[in-house]
This record gives sequence, structure tokens and C-alpha cells, in this order.
Amino acid sequence: MFFKLRKLLSHYLQQMRWYVIVSAFFVYALLSWLLLVWAGETALYQWPDYLYWLVVTSSTVGYGDLSPVSDAGKYVVSLVIIPVGLSLFALILGRSAAWVSNQWFKGVKGMKDLHLDDHILVIGWNGQRTIQLLNLLLREKEHAANSPAIALCVKAEVENPMPDLVEFVRVESFNQDQDMDRACIVDASVIIIDNDYDDMTMTAALYASKRNPDSHILAYFKDESLVSLLRQHCPNVECTPSVAVEMLAKSAFDPGSSALHHDLLSVQEGQAQYSVAVPQLSKPLTVGQLFTGMKKHYDATLIALADESKKIALNPVSDRRISGGDKIYYIAERRICNPDWEAMYAE
Repeated sequence: MFFKLRKLLSHYLQQMRWYVIVSAFFVYALLSWLLLVWAGETALYQWPDYLYWLVVTSSTVGYGDLSPVSDAGKYVVSLVIIPVGLSLFALILGRSAAWVSNQWFKGVKGMKDLHLDDHILVIGWNGQRTIQLLNLLLREKEHAANSPAIALCVKAEVENPMPDLVEFVRVESFNQDQDMDRACIVDASVIIIDNDYDDMTMTAALYASKRNPDSHILAYFKDESLVSLLRQHCPNVECTPSVAVEMLAKSAFDPGSSALHHDLLSVQEGQAQYSVAVPQLSKPLTVGQLFTGMKKHYDATLIALADESKKIALNPVSDRRISGGDKIYYIAERRICNPDWEAMYAE
């Protein structure tokens, strides 16, 4: 009978709702106060000493600065306040710990909805390559002006590879509103799509372009023929085909080319390639002036220029004028977040 009763009580406590626990605590606090008033414990039922004493006593901390003095008060505390309070305190503490543990578990498993804005959303899972991508994004984030949050959205049965650094959500589909809303795809400023299969990347890119056409969308393809197809339907998507074969051919005639391109893309150490948007300038500025100014003031090398149509010109001619809204690409040791444009004009 004792074990059945304990099992029944344990099951009831586990299924107890939070509002029931809170209600029980208020009933317990009111009953304890009435019993102390009945016992004549004036020093204990005065506010706010009563609240302080009740919490200290029910949690068994027991500082001893306040205690019952009458025989009736001692019976009330011994038989009612301490046993009932200890049970409620243990129940609340256990439930709180279980809730925190469950929230952490849901976050690691990708079961929680994200609440992000202007973040970088990585869609897809490619094992070690995705981890390397996340590491590079985190390294870039350290030098970025706005330091955006990074979120990983996957379909694979994996856990968050970086639970302290990256937000994580797992979905059933990359083209369903209910699933992708959990990743806040509409509020993302940058969307990176990289999957095992190009058809999945194509579907995710088309969907992302429809849901968030104002974001910067990047898609990685193994088959370069799909790049032109996607650009016909979504010209705003920046497609990145595999360049492994091209690098092999380039290195055959120009040894070291593959290592050079790897270093330019890597942000781990040494020189790397960055970009910055040009604001509205007070007077005309040419590529030659900018090239000299970047080298003189920042030890950086200008390598390309893109106009508002996003058409990139490598090694632009020196007399070409630079306008507000253009974007320059340069090589430097670190990102230059706020260049002094006035210092770029030739003296």
C-alpha cells in the first residue's frame, strides 16, 4: 500500500501544472501566516519579515535570526510549515531544473523556434565542410561592424555542432513556410545554401528568393550548368560553382595558384580578400586615387570594383570614376570597416 501510494503521489506531482504549483504555494503561504497569527508569533507574521522567514525556513537554509518562541508556534512550524514548505520548495526547484534542462536539450536538438533579425542563415549540412564554413563566418563576425548572429538550419539528424556560438534549428523541409519560419528566413540579411545534392540547393534557393528577395542569397553548386538556370529565374542569387578543377588546371601552368586563392579566401591568418560599400562622396574619386590611398593609409590593395548592378570589374582602369553605391574589393590583413574616404584623394 505504501509503495502504491508513493507511486501515485509521484505521478501526480510529475503531471502537476505550473499554475497548480503556484496556487499551492500561495495557499501554503496564507495558511502558514494564519497559523502564526493564531499562535501569537508577532515577530514572524509581520511583513516583510514573514516573507523572508518563510523562504529561509521552507528552503531549510535556517539562519536562526527569526524563530518561534511559543509552544503553539513551535508545533506549527515543526508539523506544518517545514514539512509542507520543504516539499513545495523541492518540487519548484526540481521543476525549474527540469525546464532549463529541457530548453537546453531542445536547443541542441534544433527543436526550438528561433527569434532572430538581420542574421546569417546557413541552410544545409555537409559535415566537416559546414563546420569549416561556420568557423570562417565566426571569424569574419569578430571584425564585422554589426556582428550578426549566425543560425544553422538542417534536415539531417544532427545536433548543434557549436551550441555556444551558433543558433540551430532542424526542419522537415527547406521549402515549407511553417518549417522555415522557425529559422526566421524572412528576417535574415544573408542566406547561404549548401547541400549534398544540387537539386535540394536549387529548391532551397528558389524558395529563399521568393520569401526574402531583399536578402543576400548565396548558393553553392557542384554542377555549374545549374548556375545559369538559377540566375535566369533568380538574378539576385549569387551562385558559387565548384572551382576545384579550374584550380588544378591553373596551378599546372602557374604553380602556387591554388594556395594563393586559398589564402585569399581564408581569414585565419595573413592577407585576405574583403569588400566595402562606397558612400556618397563629396567630390569625384578615381580608381587610381583610391588605389594609392588604400595602399598608403591601410596597406591594402584594390583588386576589383562593382557598380550598383553588381557587375564586377577586376583590375579596373585607373581613370574610372567611383560613385556612391559602388562596392570595392581589396586585399588586406584585416577588414577596414570605416575607411577615411577624404584621405583617399591624391595630395
